Amino acid sequence: MQEAEVIRLSKRMSRHLRHRPEAVGLTLDPAGWVDLDALVRALRTTRAAVLEVVARNDKQRFAVEGDRIRANQGHSVEVDLGLPAAEPPAVLYHGTAEKSLPVIEAEGLRPMSRHDVHLSATADTARRVGARHGRPVVLAVAAARMHAAGHEFRVTANGVWLTAAVPPEHLSREG
Repeated sequence: MQEAEVIRLSKRMSRHLRHRPEAVGLTLDPAGWVDLDALVRALRTTRAAVLEVVARNDKQRFAVEGDRIRANQGHSVEVDLGLPAAEPPAVLYHGTAEKSLPVIEAEGLRPMSRHDVHLSATADTARRVGARHGRPVVLAVAAARMHAAGHEFRVTANGVWLTAAVPPEHLSREG
């Protein structure tokens, strides 16, 4: 498949595995899994194409176990990914657009339409995430301090750190 085709199918898979499964007649199980062949039929594509998207996705957005597939994180529909609490590194990072800073500085990071705030292990990854929304700004999150204060963190299979929210006092602008 050409790169443009991979990107288009990846976006469709994300939309229906994270946000709108019912729009194509899918029902996710409580952990977000769906039958791989059901997804193939719903998206009117091939199993090989879906598996190619999974393999080529640089952010490892999807997981396949046997004949099931799910998105690794980013759901707006109710799912329980079954991720255990984990002790985070001292600092994690969040990429955002410069235009979002006034609200973030006042209210901290909130999950918005998702279930959790997504954090990156590196500033470079956060910068790439932030660039999708405009001029990027990287925020450092005092994750170890938050954890010591009782905030829970979880980490996905593809290394994205999740937490319910990040209060503004645990944020600083990176670089």
